[in-house]
Amino acid sequence: MKNLKRTAAFLTLATCMQAAPAQQPLPRQPTDGIPVTKLSPLRLAASADQIEQQSSLQYTQLLQQASQQNALFPDNHPQVQRLRAIAKRIIPHVARWNPEAPNWKWQVNLLNSDQVNAFCMPGGRIAFYTGILTKLNLTDDEAAMVMGHEIAHALREHAAKRTGESQLASVASKLASLGLSAYFGIDPRLTDAAAGTAAKLTILKFSRGEETEADLVGMDLAARAGFDPRAGITLWQKMGASNSRRPIEFISTHPSGESRINEMNKAMPLVLPVYARTRGTTAAALPPYRTTPLPKS
Repeated sequence: MKNLKRTAAFLTLATCMQAAPAQQPLPRQPTDGIPVTKLSPLRLAASADQIEQQSSLQYTQLLQQASQQNALFPDNHPQVQRLRAIAKRIIPHVARWNPEAPNWKWQVNLLNSDQVNAFCMPGGRIAFYTGILTKLNLTDDEAAMVMGHEIAHALREHAAKRTGESQLASVASKLASLGLSAYFGIDPRLTDAAAGTAAKLTILKFSRGEETEADLVGMDLAARAGFDPRAGITLWQKMGASNSRRPIEFISTHPSGESRINEMNKAMPLVLPVYARTRGTTAAALPPYRTTPLPKS
């Protein structure tokens, strides 16, 4: 009986720490670049219509508030036109990662804020903050890497996936609590806190995985659009130089800058030939990538 209890406890803990299945590669694609994987089935836990409605409402409200505060740049502003030109080159390549994306009502806007940030909501609603452009002095290639990364989150439906993960982690937390209680013979309420912590850390890990996926998918999108994927490396080098204090990776929802750079370097042999092809040359013949310096503080 004791062995059975021990086995049950270990199984439930394993369930908690592996609450979501890993994505499995699709059959080998005929094209080069980053291999396409299936969209996570966990995204189906959330209503696509509800997410779309919430995204549309929140984006509209954000633009309205920004406009009222004179923080929404007009359509004819050079930086708005620059960002939309980058998006115009990237969007034709989104179907490879999400067959529904070509039908999205894509939008690109620029908000006047010192935040070093950008995002793409479900449905293709993109916003950049001026802080990320000015504080990092982004080249077009680096801006494309940021945009590709944010678009990738929307294409891979990470918002819906996180909803599914949260629901599954909650169930796994309860199972782990019951397993610990059965093994140690104590009140289940006393084990809830430990099991809940494990579930939260599991979600954080999933988020780090989503960030890595967005980095690689973003590189692929940018390369196909004719932007140099090596800009992803200089982008995160700039990020690190502008903000040397980073949270410990284990308890962060984002990978460390060094970790991101390592993963992008590993994938570079896959995407650099894609970019080189858009330039009518080979990866070996490409000149070194040149970035722009950070502004002087």
